[in-house]
Formats: sequence, C-alpha cells, structure tokens
Amino acid sequence: MIKFLKNWWEVIVFALVLLALRLFVFSPILVDGHSMDPTLQDGERMIMVKTAKIERFDIVVSGEPNEPKKNIIKRVIGMPGDTIKFDNDQLYINGKKTDEPYLDKYKALWKKTKLFDEYNFNAYFQELAKEASAFTMNSEGDATFEVKVPEGHYFLMGDDRLVSKDSRDPAVGPIEKKQLKGEAKLAFWPLNRFKLM
Repeated sequence: MIKFLKNWWEVIVFALVLLALRLFVFSPILVDGHSMDPTLQDGERMIMVKTAKIERFDIVVSGEPNEPKKNIIKRVIGMPGDTIKFDNDQLYINGKKTDEPYLDKYKALWKKTKLFDEYNFNAYFQELAKEASAFTMNSEGDATFEVKVPEGHYFLMGDDRLVSKDSRDPAVGPIEKKQLKGEAKLAFWPLNRFKLM
C-alpha cells in the first residue's frame, strides 16, 4: 500500500481535487426548452458555477418553485428590492431606462415579422406571437406592468419573452435566493455553440 501511494499520490490528489470541484464549485447542466432563445438553444450543455456572485443580467440556474428537483435557466432582471417596469418592451429598473442588448435580435424580428419564421417549428408559439401586443408582457397580457421584487428574491425572465415561463407567472414568481443553484458560465456543447457567457 505504501509503495502504491508513493507511486500514485499525485493522481489520487488530482482526482480528489476534481471530485471536490465537481461537488462544490461547478456542475454540468442541460438547456431544456426554448425560453432562452436565441442566447441559449434547446439541448445545449453548459457549466454552472455554484459559487458565483449573482449580479443583474447573469444567466442563472434555479430550482422551479413547484418542482425543486427541476432546473430552470433564466436571466436575472430584478435584484432584491428592485422595482421593475416594462412599458411596450422598454425596461425600467428603479425608474431608470435600461437597455437589454441581448434582446436586440428578437425584438427587431418581432417588429418585422412577429417571429413567425423563428417559430415555424411550433404552431403554438406562432399563435402566441400573433396574439401578443408586445414582445414582453405580464401573465395577463399587459405590455405595461410593474413589479416590486421582495427582499431576498430575484426576478428571473427568459430571453424569449413570448414563450418563457418565468417570474412573471404567479405560479413561479420571484425566486428566493436559496433556490438559486449557480450561474451558467460556459456553453461547451455542441462545439459550434462554445462560448463564455
């Protein structure tokens, strides 16, 4: 045994370090669904960092309130205590007009074609877009709405606002800090989608 440890101690230590990192620092995750299109696509594989400090506009992984074992991947729009307002696709945070450059592509397509071509794989999505008055609406279909984020909570939204089930839905609501599992930092599969977030 002593001879074995002398010969293999570096490999054993390396394996233990990797195991500790996997358990406490990072974890692979799978994007399931279209709520983060076009930023993330259904079936992409990513690395989540469990120890990252969560900031506004980070893409995070959370347990779903009614299904804690199910992971959802969304973007942080509201931090604890924020007042979030949308007025015909314009975001205001605590009264300040705020740009969302990650939505530029879909908002432009929304104005041009109501995303009809992008949703050609799903007739239900096309119907949602056809009936929508704006790209970002609340659960009642209002294009102008305001939300106060409770302390200790985060307001999460998908980038594809028309199809995302997120904090706008009363069944989901603002997410408690303890439900956040980490930040999605790196997309690694498929290789042609490899990117740091």
